[in-house]
Amino acid sequence: MTTTEDRACCLIFSHAVGSETTGPYPVTAAVPDAVCLAHFLAGLPDPRDRCGRRFPLTAIVTAAAASVLTSARSLTAIAEWITDAPRWVLLTLGFAFDPFSKVVTVPHPTTVMRLLGRLDGDAFDAAVSTFPQTRAAGLDAEKARWRAVAVNGKQLRGSRAAGGKAVWLLAAMDHAGTVLAQRQIDTKSNETPAFIPLLDGLALENTVVTADAAHTQHANGLWLREQGAHYIAVVKGNHPSLLKQSRKLPWAVALDHKGRTEGRGRLEACHLKTAAFRHLDRPGARQTLRVMRRRKDLTSNKLTTERLYFVTSLPPDAASGAGIAAWIRGHWKIENRLHHVRDTTFAEDASTICVGRLPRVIASLRKLTISVCRQDGRTDVPAATRHHARHPGRPLATLGWT
Repeated sequence: MTTTEDRACCLIFSHAVGSETTGPYPVTAAVPDAVCLAHFLAGLPDPRDRCGRRFPLTAIVTAAAASVLTSARSLTAIAEWITDAPRWVLLTLGFAFDPFSKVVTVPHPTTVMRLLGRLDGDAFDAAVSTFPQTRAAGLDAEKARWRAVAVNGKQLRGSRAAGGKAVWLLAAMDHAGTVLAQRQIDTKSNETPAFIPLLDGLALENTVVTADAAHTQHANGLWLREQGAHYIAVVKGNHPSLLKQSRKLPWAVALDHKGRTEGRGRLEACHLKTAAFRHLDRPGARQTLRVMRRRKDLTSNKLTTERLYFVTSLPPDAASGAGIAAWIRGHWKIENRLHHVRDTTFAEDASTICVGRLPRVIASLRKLTISVCRQDGRTDVPAATRHHARHPGRPLATLGWT
């Protein structure tokens, strides 16, 4: 039986073959209103001189995205994928057909490396972040009342930025696994000043933002409330007075949520209590949360207890205790579903791509791969990349040529 994916690949093939004698294949001819990555790359600034633009920018960048979708880890692997791609795939991507030599010319690996290394990092991140967001809007049948977004940073350990420091990227990911934005941290700064610029421009209404203690700042909370968003902020030792006030609240209140999980060799019980207040110095804060975690190591039988405090701008009737507990626990999905996957599936920390803007650009292509795979219901990202590698039409269909 012919699947929808196979029919899409055949449609791409028939259009590409029919256009070989006339020039590059019109990438949006099959479905004009498709959410296609090439549309979002069309406005990307081209860093090359006009006289040196032999290959279309969108063709090279989209080919690089398709190769990473098939598990390419290095610049060499990206260039090899472009060189080995079938002619109809290259025509679909926008590479030119030479009617005299009867071949589709492709860029040299050095050309691919130089172009990717000169791209505007902010513009490229914006393009590859907007694509999965637009794609997700078409996939979602229903909108939940609240959307949860986690903010967290990661160092690319094998890279080197100015001053010899590793490239540090701050990312925002919804708890469903779609990366919404990414921003490079200045080498002379830290994550805190990049919080607002990272989220600026996103639709934040009815969004609950979770972040670690470094982002529990007055300015961040005030800005989020101005955007119509709510926050759940961790209170730790970097805010001693707020932590002291939180500990002194009357916690002899009823339990709002009780959860129990088992995994990774340990058993964990989690208790959540909430206390409404009006006197803490935090912009828009309405509740304080206390989470008590009791863990038992199943190997050593060692017991540990941890108390964590949070402040949130959510009013008491906005969400249930189970919902708040899920958001607090779901914040760490950005570590498990994004940072850990980039390290294990793409060996990011061991990567030798370390010069200029290349680490950031390749990291953006990896997060794009992770986002679209999860949107398609493929939670096993390594298996998803192997799936795309088995047929050259599959990455094209995922990136919009359907």
